[in-house]
Amino acid sequence: MRGRSEDREKDATRQALLSESGGTVVVADDTPAIGHYLARLLTRDGHRVVVAHNGAEALDAIAREQPDVALLDVMMPELSGFDVCQAVKSDPSTRLIPVVLVTALQNVEDRIRGIEAGADDFLSKPPNPHELLARVRSLFRLKRYTDELDSAQSVIMSLALTIEARDAYTDGHCQRLATSAVAVGEALGLPPADLEALRRGGVLHDIGKVGVPDGVLLKPGRLTATEFDVMKRHTMIGDRLCAPLRSLKRVRPIIRHHHERLDGSGYPDGLAGDDIPLLAQVMSVVDIFDALTTDRPYRTALTLDDACHELETEVDRGWRRADLVEVFIGLRRAPRDGLSSDAAPKAAR
Repeated sequence: MRGRSEDREKDATRQALLSESGGTVVVADDTPAIGHYLARLLTRDGHRVVVAHNGAEALDAIAREQPDVALLDVMMPELSGFDVCQAVKSDPSTRLIPVVLVTALQNVEDRIRGIEAGADDFLSKPPNPHELLARVRSLFRLKRYTDELDSAQSVIMSLALTIEARDAYTDGHCQRLATSAVAVGEALGLPPADLEALRRGGVLHDIGKVGVPDGVLLKPGRLTATEFDVMKRHTMIGDRLCAPLRSLKRVRPIIRHHHERLDGSGYPDGLAGDDIPLLAQVMSVVDIFDALTTDRPYRTALTLDDACHELETEVDRGWRRADLVEVFIGLRRAPRDGLSSDAAPKAAR
């Protein structure tokens, strides 16, 4: 009796550990016997399983469940596994979900088609149960790592907006910069990766102000030289905060260098000319404009014409690139969808 009791306790412990470590798996196969077999196999391994019987059901289940892994039969009615995989990988809300195509097809062309659709792995049909479980566990761990990184980035983004909320005069500043910077990037023909970096950079450019005391950050007047030295540290603090996240690698130069000037008189590194990253230069232009057209305790917001004149003056001083200022002013004077009047502070309209 004692032996059986111990065995039951061990089984219960094992199942608890599996459940704690397991994830949600969507299994899609139009042959019910195969779908149920895979479901039983994965359930015994501690996973929660949702079974779909065709491609359309699979797509709905993936969108609804947000699973850790999806196992898709290739040859299904309505939508094939290729079609479902491509749709999953094209949707920002599901594209990080690992997809395994389960297929009896063995030719190279079908494998290439699966890779082009975004498949993360393949299993031959009928799958070896040990191989299937090993691959699901591996992809499950990968998904958890990805989720952790995504959560860390979300925390950083939320922190940036919290910092903005400390100062009533900068309400909406981050979103305006993100919108304006992306519009300039699109006008310059920059690639999607750079546009995404500009969007994130608009939100995160001042995140280092978390390390600036309120007495300096919220001072209702101009800063002394000593206070300004404290303020300037926010670029380096922000860079260090984002350094652990590889997903923000392209954003960090924006955070660190958006206060540099072409003649080398900016901060924190005194970079000059082309040594200043292009995306940081774009951000500096839209940042200056937004500051000029926002009410501050020590001055009222400038009009559109006056703010544009100030930017042109900075070009004459050798601080800003003429082409970037020209593109930005063109967008402000002839706003398009990306730079409508909603992207500007009320005082600048």
